[in-house]
Amino acid sequence: MRLLTAILVGALALPPLLAGPAGAWDRRVQQGETLARTNCARCHAVGRHGASPLREAPPFRELHTRYPVEDLGEALAEGIQTGHPTMPEFRFDPDQVQALIAYLKSLER
Repeated sequence: MRLLTAILVGALALPPLLAGPAGAWDRRVQQGETLARTNCARCHAVGRHGASPLREAPPFRELHTRYPVEDLGEALAEGIQTGHPTMPEFRFDPDQVQALIAYLKSLER
């Protein structure tokens, strides 16, 4: 009986442990999506579907086909100065950079 109780207690404790990192990842992805919609959706398609409002601005779901999105970290932190001709310069803090990259990574699926 003690063994069964120990197994049940362990099984009940397991889901929160498994949800922790995934939950943190999901929150980061949501934060990145909010940043993308707030700062980028005027020109870029930031979701899984649809065309970019500005034809020259690539949809975010396609960025990973052009280069590893992880490589955008430095540019996002220091200010993106390249891109489409009318792209404003953005600078994000380190947490925002990680959130935006997490969101871009989520679009690769």
